[in-house]
Amino acid sequence: MSVQYRTPMLKSRRQFMSGIGAAGLALLAAPALAEESVDLGLPGGGGERSLTAAFPQKGRMILQRTRPPLLETPFEVFDQGVLTPNDRFFVRWHWANIPTEIDAAAFRLKVRGEVTTGLDLSLNDLLAMPPYEIIAVNQCSGNSRGLFQPRVAGAQWGNGAMGNARWTGVRLKDVLDRARVKPGAVSVRFNGLDQQVVPEAPDFMKSLSIDHARDGEVMIAYAMNGEQLPLLNGFPLRLIVPGWYSTYWVKMLNDIEVLAQPDDGFWMTKAYLIPDTPFAAVKPGESGYKSIPINRMLPRSFVTNRRDGEQAAAGAPLELRGVAFGGDAGVRSVEVSADDGVTWQPAVLGKDEGKYSFRRWTASFTPGRGQHRIMARCTSEKGEVQPTESYWNGSGFMRNVIETIRINAV
Repeated sequence: MSVQYRTPMLKSRRQFMSGIGAAGLALLAAPALAEESVDLGLPGGGGERSLTAAFPQKGRMILQRTRPPLLETPFEVFDQGVLTPNDRFFVRWHWANIPTEIDAAAFRLKVRGEVTTGLDLSLNDLLAMPPYEIIAVNQCSGNSRGLFQPRVAGAQWGNGAMGNARWTGVRLKDVLDRARVKPGAVSVRFNGLDQQVVPEAPDFMKSLSIDHARDGEVMIAYAMNGEQLPLLNGFPLRLIVPGWYSTYWVKMLNDIEVLAQPDDGFWMTKAYLIPDTPFAAVKPGESGYKSIPINRMLPRSFVTNRRDGEQAAAGAPLELRGVAFGGDAGVRSVEVSADDGVTWQPAVLGKDEGKYSFRRWTASFTPGRGQHRIMARCTSEKGEVQPTESYWNGSGFMRNVIETIRINAV
């Protein structure tokens, strides 16, 4: 598998505008599996995964699946900075039929449906529009699914099906305004260049309400951390829906359809549904509850510089670092416990990069001899707090329980 660019990565918008029209890339042979592996420590066992750097534009990643590509970010990457590097950013596709080559000069984004003026936009057309930029966490709905007990079906992710990036592009609102949305429009549906493997399978399409689509924050990105989007992360365009789960962040976006009614497609009415309950929680075997499409994210926090089971020196200060995010709101506070949640101390928050971004935090404590259970708890600006109880649903969605690691002081 290889990627070929006919222009270099472009750092400035002027350079981007002058070069992207000639850019192209190719996805060729399937990668060989690496011999090196990592154990995700899943409670039900079976957490060993291969590590591979064989995918295009990707460094060493945890291989969850080859077709379609599911690549998890090794957790130590999150300790390296608030932004997740493009080459270590997680990858999740629904269908294996991904374009193997994209000619950026010939690419077009169509806007159609309940609009007065249908659009057929080139990348240069989008680059000529007023730019918009936001830092936002992209998190798979099933991030941490492998930690659910009882175990549920689906990709058995650890905690690395997430990433934080600076996204550059244009507001979706500006594009829709150019198309002149007709009165009475209800929703906006998004489609990408990936295709189902068999004709009878449902094309992967997601939708937002018209008000959400035009809120001025939802955007169409052509750059990620100052570079062109990697192929596996959606080149040449990706929908960005800050504060909502990754299922809505349609990759290789090439079609926007404004609808006069709610989207009744498979991926909005049959898949990615959650129980309409607090924390999307139900009991195993429970039925008869109302379901709704998955939507906004919840607050989470993680220790990033210590591993579960790590040893430390008793009587010496132990420094802790981590990242937190507030879901669809900013981070109000992070607290850390070294005694399994009996007592809590405030962590020191790092720079605020925006309400949808990771936020760094630091703390320290001096452990006595023995085992210590370290917990990190995020409270969002909305006042939502991570729960102490691990909630469950049959899809393994929306885990946001307070995570715990064990430190042995000797």
